[in-house]
Amino acid sequence: MPLELEALAEHVQQDFEARNAAREQALAQTRALIRFCARAIQAVHRGDEALAQEMLGQARDLAQSLRAALAPYPDLYYAGYTQDALKEYAEANIVYDLLHHGRLPDPQALGVPYNTFVRGLAEAIGELRRHILNILRHGYSPEAETLLAYMDEIYGLLVTLDYPDAITGGLRRLTDIARSLLERTRGELTMSLRLQVVERALQRWQPPQPRHQERTG
Repeated sequence: MPLELEALAEHVQQDFEARNAAREQALAQTRALIRFCARAIQAVHRGDEALAQEMLGQARDLAQSLRAALAPYPDLYYAGYTQDALKEYAEANIVYDLLHHGRLPDPQALGVPYNTFVRGLAEAIGELRRHILNILRHGYSPEAETLLAYMDEIYGLLVTLDYPDAITGGLRRLTDIARSLLERTRGELTMSLRLQVVERALQRWQPPQPRHQERTG
C-alpha cells in the first residue's frame, strides 16, 4: 500500500521554503545590525554623539524587525549568528550609556536575552579600555579612574556568573579576557598617574641659581 506522501512533501517544502527565506533575511539583517553597532561605537569614541544616537536608532529598528521576523522560528532567533548580532547591539548601547550617562541600559528594554546581554557587557570592557587609553594619550585624568571603576564592577558581576557555557553562551572565556584587560588597564593607569606626579614635582622644583662672584681689581 503506497504511503501517499505527496501532501506531506508539499507541506514540508512550504515550511522549509519559509524557514530558508526567514534565515536569509535574518543573515542580511544581522550583518547590517553589526555594522550599525560598530559605527555607533566609533562615533562614541570620537565624541560624535549625534552620529552615535543615529546609528543606535537604526540598530534599534533593525533589532526589532529581526525579532518580529523570527518570532515564528525560535530556533533561528536563538541561532549563533542572531545572538551574536544582538550581543553587538547590547555592547553598543552599554558603551554609549556608560560613557554618556554613567549607567547601564535595561536588557528587557533592549529586547535582548540576559545571556546575550552579559556577553555584550563582557565585551564592553574592551571598549572602556580603548576609551581610557585615548584619555591617557593626553595625560592622567579622573575620568579614566571612573571608567576603570566601571570595568572593575562589571568584572565583579561576571565572575559570579559561573554557569555552563550551554547556559551563558561562552561567557567564561569572555570573563577571562575581561580580567586580563582590566589588569593591564589598571597597570597603565597607575603608571600614568605616577608619571603625572613626577612631572608636577619637576615643575615645582627650581634648580639653585649659580652665584656670580664679583671681580676685584
